[in-house]
Amino acid sequence: MNNSLKGVLLSGLVFPGLGQVFLKHYKRGVFIMLTVLVSSSVIVIEAVQKAFTILEKIESEGGIIDMNTISNAATQASTTPDSLMFSFALLLIIFCWIIGIVDAFRIGKKKDMEQQSTSRVSNSKGD
Repeated sequence: MNNSLKGVLLSGLVFPGLGQVFLKHYKRGVFIMLTVLVSSSVIVIEAVQKAFTILEKIESEGGIIDMNTISNAATQASTTPDSLMFSFALLLIIFCWIIGIVDAFRIGKKKDMEQQSTSRVSNSKGD
């Protein structure tokens, strides 16, 4: 399997930035990984805060838990300005994922071409 395919698979299917780390572009890979981790943390924190807000709202209304109460509380919580931060973090993750795949492919292709030219030179010296 060539480097470009390995890099794409690692960045696309395992974790964004892992392809760059595999291809020895550590700074790029770590930057992409940290960006995705921070964005994921923001999403988790937002989700937990919204869940607590929904729980508090249900408790303040008498603690009766039914689907309508949960649905109404969730709808009201998702229309707050905090959802902008959630959307931004999600878009940032998607952007990093795409950049990670494209960049890993580009770096891998360059390494594949270098290996092919190196093997051609070594083969011609052996003749």
